[in-house]
Amino acid sequence: MVSITFIQPDGRRQTIEATPGESLMSRAKLLGIDGIEAECGGSMVCGTCHVHLPASTYAALGPVPSMEAEMLEYVIDPDATSRLSCQVEVTEALEGAEIRVPVSQR
Repeated sequence: MVSITFIQPDGRRQTIEATPGESLMSRAKLLGIDGIEAECGGSMVCGTCHVHLPASTYAALGPVPSMEAEMLEYVIDPDATSRLSCQVEVTEALEGAEIRVPVSQR
């Protein structure tokens, strides 16, 4: 299992355990992480699973696929480490990551 902490805009922290191979969004939804709405169910068409990753984690995951990069152009409050959690596969690279839920997701 991989331990991941979500940090809410108000500073509240929620640590979860996830299985490598599953999507970050699906695990966050299953465990009720606030702000991960995923209205499209992971189809990459709504942006409601947007998160900000730590810079080191973002870099470790490699380049953002072009379709995801295009969708990220439409999210509110993007930053240099924005990702759609539906497109992030849980791997050991996420161990200990502190992922921020943007204010816009609340």
